[in-house]
Amino acid sequence: MDEGNLLERVTQLLEDGAVEYCVIGGQAVNAYVEPLVSLDLDVVVATADLRQVSDLLRASGPDVKVETFPHSVNVGSTDSDLRIQFQTDTRYQEFLARAQRRDVLGLSLPVAVVEDVLQGKVWAAEDPRRRPSKRQKDLADNARLLEARPGLRALVPVTVLRRLVEG
Repeated sequence: MDEGNLLERVTQLLEDGAVEYCVIGGQAVNAYVEPLVSLDLDVVVATADLRQVSDLLRASGPDVKVETFPHSVNVGSTDSDLRIQFQTDTRYQEFLARAQRRDVLGLSLPVAVVEDVLQGKVWAAEDPRRRPSKRQKDLADNARLLEARPGLRALVPVTVLRRLVEG
């Protein structure tokens, strides 16, 4: 799955460069509830560090592929099925200061606090530019978080709550 140790290489690069970052998205959800399999890792870095991170990743080896899109910088490797997506949406910047270390794919990484993870999943579920299948996964992630932490329900807009499957 990650024969080239892409995750370890990227996190070491971030740590060595003293880059402020945290995990968001589905893997962050997995850090708080029963994990589901995912080959995506969404990360936010301080805006000021994004260019440095892109340059370091491009220079990290011939197997590493870096692609820049309007809302993310995506990293992959020929030796790994893992895809790392550095989100460039500035709304996530405030998550960095509150991040806490948690277990993600066997490593201790800074992860957005659960309230921030939920907020990110709400934003994703409401984003009409995302594919419908992605928005359905975001709704499922919201439901997983609310099942584990019902006290967070007040943080979710009614428009999203109505779309959740109630059991």
